[in-house]
Parts: sequence; structure tokens; C-alpha cells
Amino acid sequence: MEQFYCNHRKIILDREKLASLCGKNDDFQQSLVFTNGCFDILHPGHVIYLQEAKALGDILIVGLNSDESIKSLKGSQRPINCLRDRAILLAALESVDYIVPFQESSPVALLKLISPDIYVKGGDYTRDTLPETPIVDAIGATIKILPFVGDCSTTKIIEKIQKMGNF
Repeated sequence: MEQFYCNHRKIILDREKLASLCGKNDDFQQSLVFTNGCFDILHPGHVIYLQEAKALGDILIVGLNSDESIKSLKGSQRPINCLRDRAILLAALESVDYIVPFQESSPVALLKLISPDIYVKGGDYTRDTLPETPIVDAIGATIKILPFVGDCSTTKIIEKIQKMGNF
């Protein structure tokens, strides 16, 4: 994976550094919040979602899908923005403390490594439909589902652009 740094080293590429960071938080009694996603075209729904996630604890770690994992999840035309660009935009948000890209199709390995206090997902999930529920329960974390904000979605933005340009 490409090496890049921005915004006071918010972007963590080394999982050992991430594990060390999370281990230190136990000493300081800080609560860890973890969420993950593509964040392909950053929009107000993402910003509000991340602000609400951050408000649930002390440190917000965002698992960011790699370009390859997005292609497998969303199709060959995605992502619109590459991993580096998506990470830089997320790092600019005050609510985001750390970003860790991941190649896997699921954040299960990161959940095991981080062992957050709270795992946050968006309103398109329920506890019953969330594939990570068993691992979150096993590590003793709480699942928090946040509602969608308005009519914001990357897919809808892409569809609107396509209609405007007659692509």
C-alpha cells in the first residue's frame, strides 16, 4: 500500500502502530469508537455521521476500504476517488482521530486488533443484518446504528451527475 502522511499523522498504515495506540488508550481510560466505510465522495451525510460517531467516545478510528475492496463491493466503476484522496479528506475532519486503510472485504481483523468500546454503522444496517455482530459481541463492544442524514448518498450523487451529463 502506498505510503502517505497528512494532518499530523492521522493516517496509520502500520497495524502494529495501531495496536500500540489502542493498547495505550487503556492506560488513559479513553473510550475507542470504530467505524468503517468507503467514504468515496465525501458529503454532508458522512460529515454528520462521523461527528455523531465521535461524540460517542474519546477517540474515533475510521477503517477506510482500499480501492480494491471497494471495487469488489461496489463494482468496477468505483471508487471515484482513490484511497489517498479519500484518506486526506477524512483526515481534514476534526471528528476523525485516526484512519486505517484495510484491504479485506470486512473490518473483522481491525475489530479484533482495535477491540473498540463502540462499533458504529449507518442506518442501512440493523444489529441483525450487520455481519460483524458476532465479533463485536465476542470482544464486548457495543453496536451503535446511526440514522441516515437526509437524502445523502454517494450512489445518488453519482446518479445525479450521470443524468446531468447524459453519460
